[in-house]
Amino acid sequence: MSTSTLFTPCQLPNGQTLPNRIAKAAMEENLADGQHVPGPELWRLYEQWSKGGAGLILTGNVMVDGRALTGPGGVVLQDASQLDAFKRWAQASKVGGGRVWMQINHPGRQVYKRMGQEAWAPSAVQLDLGSYSGLFPVPKAMSEADIAEVVARFVRTAQLAEQAGFDGVEIHAAHGYLLSQFLSPLSNRRQDAWGGSLQNRARLLLDIVRGVRQVVRPDFGVGVKLNSADFQRGGFDVNDARQVVTWLNDLQVDLVELSGGSYEAPAMQGVSRDERTLAREAYFLSFAQDIAQVARMPIMLTGGVRRKVVAEQVINSGVQLVGMATALAIAPNLPKTWLAGQDPAPAMPPITWKNKSAAAMALQAKVKYQLHQLARGRQTDTTVSPLGVLLCDQVKTLRRTAKYRRWARQQT
Repeated sequence: MSTSTLFTPCQLPNGQTLPNRIAKAAMEENLADGQHVPGPELWRLYEQWSKGGAGLILTGNVMVDGRALTGPGGVVLQDASQLDAFKRWAQASKVGGGRVWMQINHPGRQVYKRMGQEAWAPSAVQLDLGSYSGLFPVPKAMSEADIAEVVARFVRTAQLAEQAGFDGVEIHAAHGYLLSQFLSPLSNRRQDAWGGSLQNRARLLLDIVRGVRQVVRPDFGVGVKLNSADFQRGGFDVNDARQVVTWLNDLQVDLVELSGGSYEAPAMQGVSRDERTLAREAYFLSFAQDIAQVARMPIMLTGGVRRKVVAEQVINSGVQLVGMATALAIAPNLPKTWLAGQDPAPAMPPITWKNKSAAAMALQAKVKYQLHQLARGRQTDTTVSPLGVLLCDQVKTLRRTAKYRRWARQQT
């Protein structure tokens, strides 16, 4: 058991010191400007989180390829053309004295068909979302050249993040995005050096980590977000995660964040067939405790934490950092509030619709609504109608999608 508290500083292997053990985990804001770079709304949002006292701030996923976004309004960093906007973002995220890392990502097959772009994946396996499957295209199985390009893009984006003043990057290999797709035998059915055995399925992630580590300075943070499990029968499981972390031990990784699930099994929202994820908070704690036994780098646990007593339980269990998302979307000052001795537990009212996929989409829309309120200097409101915000979000998404497609045509 750890003797650390939530407000004990945490030193990372690269020498960085985080002022406390609370991390703002990544959320998808869809607040980029028309050029898909951070503008005043994102600067304002992240300044609030920084002033709120989080020791580490992880950005919402920044895409390494403008042709591959999880949704319109996403941030893209693929060249140095608008680096000043990213410098402003990094500065705003550090005014409170914490550190900021950029989460970098490629969605793979988890890109909506309406975006109008070709989806890439390890194999030509479409997402299985029942009646919602048609929202996503059948992806193209990636060639060796495609794989090499993705590695280069992750490395380049990491270099640019360092130049912009970020303290580190987190490589997203969870939640069913591209690197997670390579890790899972359900989505990776390749018969070459990139598929089959776990070692082959992990090759892309490990190559990217090596490539990033080679081009950034030694004190620049390199982290990985990894599923503790996919929560799909026959998919990536906790034993696989333990082995991947063992390989990462030798690659100068400064932090591994553990989460779980994907679009097909959204365990990160507490929705899964595996009852262990359905605890009210700290969904993946039992998995994290297991994986932490083999990890030589700090472990961060993200998933459902909203109460101080639960956050303390995570730290006392031997996990070094507790990641929080929805709670900080509602109350960005929560770390400072806890430090002051108060103990609020911000939560989103549950959505109990029979259609679990629709309920998950509505919950995501409600969280996004809170982020947009904060970005515009307004108060959050968890009582808004889930149906109302979902419909509004769908309308806004259609408009932003049309703008994205015009922007994408200008890039070619």
